[in-house]
Amino acid sequence: MQLKIMPAKKHLSAGSVPLILFLCQMIRALEVPLDPKLLEDLVQPPTITQQSPKDYIIDPRENIVIQCEAKGKPPPSFSWTRNGTHFDIDKDPLVTMKPGSGTLIINIMSEGKAETYEGVYQCTARNERGAAISNNIVVRPSRSPLWTKEKLEPITLRNGQSLVLPCRPPVGLPPAIIFWMDNSFQRLPQSERVSQGLNGDLYFSNVLPEDTREDYICYARFNHTQTIQQKQPISLKVISVDELNDTIAANLSDTEFYGAKSSKERPPTFLTPEGNASHKEELRGNVLSLECIAEGLPTPIIYWIKEDGTLPINRTFYRNFKKTLQIIHVSEEDSGNYQCIAKNALGAIHHTISVTIKAAPFWIMAPQNLVLSPGEDGTLICRANGNPKPRIDWLTNGVPIEIASDDPSRKIDGDTIIFSNVQERSSAVYQCNASNEYGYLLANAFVNVLAEPPRILTSANTLYQVIANRPALLDCAFFGSPLPTIEWFKGTKGSALHEDIYVLHENGTLEIPVAQKDSTGTYTCVARNKLGMAKNEVHLEIKDPTRIIKQPENAVVQRGSQVSFECKVKHDHSLIPSVLWLKDDGELPSDERFSVDKDHLVVTDVNDDDGGTYTCVANTTLDSVSASAELKVVAPPPTPAPVYDVPNPPFDLELTNQLDKSVQLTWTPGDDNNSPITTFIIEYEDAMHEAGLWHHQAEVSGTQTTAQLKLSPYVNYSFRVMAENSIGRSSPSEASEQYLTKAAEPDQNPMAVEGLGTEPDNLVITWKPLNGFESNGPGLQYKVSWRQKDGDDEWTSVVVANVSKYIVSGTPTFVPYLIKVQALNDVGFAPEPAVAMGHSGEDLPMVAPGNVRVSVVNSTLAEVHWDPVPLKSIRGHLQGYRIYYWKAQSSSKRSRRHIEKKILTFQGTKTHGMLPGLEPYSHYSLNVRVVNGKGEGPASPDRGFHTPEGVPSAPSSLKITNPTLDSLTLEWNPPSHPNGILTEYTLKYQPINSTHELGPLVDLKIPANKTRWILKNLNFSTRYKFYFYAQTSAGSGSQITEEAITTVDEAGIPPDVGAGKAMASRQVDIATQGWFIGLMCAVALLILILLIVCFIRRNKGGKYPVKEKEDAHADPEIQPMKEDDGTFGEYSSDAEDHKPLKKGSRTPSDRTVKKEDSDDSLVDYGEGVNGQFNEDGSFIGQYSGKKEKEPAEGNESSEAPSPVNAMNSFV
Repeated sequence: MQLKIMPAKKHLSAGSVPLILFLCQMIRALEVPLDPKLLEDLVQPPTITQQSPKDYIIDPRENIVIQCEAKGKPPPSFSWTRNGTHFDIDKDPLVTMKPGSGTLIINIMSEGKAETYEGVYQCTARNERGAAISNNIVVRPSRSPLWTKEKLEPITLRNGQSLVLPCRPPVGLPPAIIFWMDNSFQRLPQSERVSQGLNGDLYFSNVLPEDTREDYICYARFNHTQTIQQKQPISLKVISVDELNDTIAANLSDTEFYGAKSSKERPPTFLTPEGNASHKEELRGNVLSLECIAEGLPTPIIYWIKEDGTLPINRTFYRNFKKTLQIIHVSEEDSGNYQCIAKNALGAIHHTISVTIKAAPFWIMAPQNLVLSPGEDGTLICRANGNPKPRIDWLTNGVPIEIASDDPSRKIDGDTIIFSNVQERSSAVYQCNASNEYGYLLANAFVNVLAEPPRILTSANTLYQVIANRPALLDCAFFGSPLPTIEWFKGTKGSALHEDIYVLHENGTLEIPVAQKDSTGTYTCVARNKLGMAKNEVHLEIKDPTRIIKQPENAVVQRGSQVSFECKVKHDHSLIPSVLWLKDDGELPSDERFSVDKDHLVVTDVNDDDGGTYTCVANTTLDSVSASAELKVVAPPPTPAPVYDVPNPPFDLELTNQLDKSVQLTWTPGDDNNSPITTFIIEYEDAMHEAGLWHHQAEVSGTQTTAQLKLSPYVNYSFRVMAENSIGRSSPSEASEQYLTKAAEPDQNPMAVEGLGTEPDNLVITWKPLNGFESNGPGLQYKVSWRQKDGDDEWTSVVVANVSKYIVSGTPTFVPYLIKVQALNDVGFAPEPAVAMGHSGEDLPMVAPGNVRVSVVNSTLAEVHWDPVPLKSIRGHLQGYRIYYWKAQSSSKRSRRHIEKKILTFQGTKTHGMLPGLEPYSHYSLNVRVVNGKGEGPASPDRGFHTPEGVPSAPSSLKITNPTLDSLTLEWNPPSHPNGILTEYTLKYQPINSTHELGPLVDLKIPANKTRWILKNLNFSTRYKFYFYAQTSAGSGSQITEEAITTVDEAGIPPDVGAGKAMASRQVDIATQGWFIGLMCAVALLILILLIVCFIRRNKGGKYPVKEKEDAHADPEIQPMKEDDGTFGEYSSDAEDHKPLKKGSRTPSDRTVKKEDSDDSLVDYGEGVNGQFNEDGSFIGQYSGKKEKEPAEGNESSEAPSPVNAMNSFV
């Protein structure tokens, strides 16, 4: 509620001023605003804020709640009267008053009856400033009585007779709602012939046989108690005269039927109301209901007219098939004569209803609260009207004013109380009661005499935004007593605003009838009275109006094609518009064919229903504009076969809305060549910095023909547009006009700012410079700033040209620095740059790691530990520790020789590491150095350690020479890497018979100092396989294998055991025999064919016989590891280990097998190793052979070798 202010008060005495002046002063009275902070401070008489209705019908099944709420300062107390006498609620245990309120709660649910508390209640709210009273609240419980029992005789009628079925419901509170239903609770059908009257009776203008039924039931619904009462069913039977003649016409007279009217056609007569005229009274504001129901055959039709007038168009309604006329919100002008006319084919009849509108009292001017200051004058006016004219009675604080205490400041003149020269004791609550025979009105209005300095209630610094050339209203809600005067000022030193340009409203509002851009500013509202002054500032912003600069255009399109409406809006840059499209002033159809994209409405696959008016509505928070276009849809002409191609390039490029950092580009699309354009690609050229080079700017939907482009300062832009469809991309459009944006300070700083020293006494600051596009203006430079991170020094700065580094000299060694590089140009500086971290130059570390310790893990792995060096001695970024180690001399005391030092680096702060790949039985030395970005520090003292013995490598070579009938000579070279002191050699061998089965294995130990051994007592002409390896104290080494054959006896007869030497001398050279040479040629040819077949099968991925030979000749026990190349041999399965040999093995001509042979050797087989790695990846395993299995025992072959078997050694 706002304050009402008036022109300055003139002090006039009550006795010398005519009454009319006092009535004018009435509008000077203050209303107390409902401001919470203000109400907390002001003393105020009580005001009733909530109360129960005057006619209060309660549900007897629930507790009774009679409301009475009031406000005031101090908070009011409450009391009640019942039936005109004081109601002492403390004496009734069922009655309580709600805390902080006057609301009564009567607990009748536990005990008691609602009827006990029927009566007239009135609430009084009182504080030190007066007393307010509520209306007289008449409390009555609702009633829903049962129908009285009655016996209803069945009704029999002739076809066409009229009928009234009475309902006569019991009288309830409130009155019941009447309706007719059958036993199935289905409403009975009603029509112009059959209808229910206002009194609830069911009227038949004429009955028909289909009206026959036994369950015409009248129901009464009492909404307040949610109950329905039912009348006894009425039975009706309708028969025709023919039927009567055939059955009972001979025995019954006409008078024995219900009613005596003929069933022949007849003119209308009224069933209700009776006679030719009647009278009706209704109260002002209610609904006037007039009813006429007629009988007749055929069924009459009802018409209504008003004599000497017309029926009010917007307030007149017809109900019940025009049998009821209703006029809502009736007033005195609705009084008069109304005629209802019933008419059928046989005649017409009319009835006149004289209507009189009475009126309960209604307010013309209800009294308003008065807030006056001491010595002021005021007026309370209570004006009401009604029919008859209401009587006005005044009360003060709930007591008739005639018997209230006298107050010299007031004078009563009918419906007006005049106050003059009021004092604080004049504060009171006055009641005005306007009453006539139809009701009453009661209003409370207080007179509160206050002395208050001005207060402004409008929030400080309120911002008002107004569209240019429209009115601006600046609020200044205020309060004070006496009534303050209001003045407005613009700016800090402006003079008071006058009404020649501005409008000063009584409530303090300042109106600027036509606000312009220069109206923008700060306005000050000042309120003054004799007790003080208050002021408040508000701010006004004038915004540009929203305009549609490109309106949608009328379009005629063919059915099935696409149409686009453009609506380009220009608005104030600080307002956010929303664009809404309408079709025929309604929402767009919910159809995916309609799509809205920024400035366009696109309708695809247009059909006839799409024709109409399309409206573009642009709204902001302050204004709204619209524009419309018509769409007409026509049938398409026959079209030739379409040609699909990439779009034609756009054209007519235009730049608009050219701002410092944005521009609007508009273009016209080229022909889409029967494939809709999906995308427009916009590119730009910077003629100032990169002439001839086009860059991607933006992509927009194929439905758009305009784009708002963001620009950078100090760039000479040209734009071009390409269109793209499903076929491809068009050629570029012609370039637009050039647009040079204004220079501005850089909006970004260089990236990748780093500070790294290259010398111990410098700091090199580097950055990625801005390119010309990013410079935003001429004269690009950089402000380089630095200071020590941990010091208190100020920033040191220098401005350098457009370079990418700056060197700071004379810095302490490896000190952290804070660095920043800020871009600037001739316009100004870029934003404050981010601070980067850097270090001055590093120097070599000064201290070597101490307490170096070596722990030998196994023969090939050692672990080294050391203590870290102090951080200050590193003088740079710690990169890790580096171990130099080398083999000094062999523990076997071989000749000392120089070994190249090996290096291992361990990153970070690790203080231990593993040395893998050491040679067994060797002496090593090592030292440790710390490493930073500059290099290595001094080395720690050399530390020596020994590796233990390991298993030896395989013997370097193995030759089998001098074959005889029963002996073979073995010669070998020791292992190239003994890895310790050799203790012995182990030789294992076993025979291979003609079916390639292995015989028993013989194990022979040979002293370590031997390199030749003669094996005797062998079988003649027998192939043997040999396994040979060395041993140290650490175990057995890798083995070497070979095969050989003893010679054949000349006679082909096995010699005696004791004649071995004699048989050896009788050997013959079969190579000179003719049969042998022929056989060899045949075998060679067979081998050649076999090799060709194997080559072909191998290329196709098949298994070849050589692999089978390898499988057959593989040692079942030991698979040696290939050492030289560091790889591991394959594993052989147990099944392969025990296969019998199917072919002879291939042996070199010198019968020597070396470990350097290729991986395809059929006699070298690797053995897997067991190893592991520690957590940092260092290898800590050791090479170790698997435990050998004993070869399977084979049967010795005693048969003499055949020529074919003899050849197997060469295959």
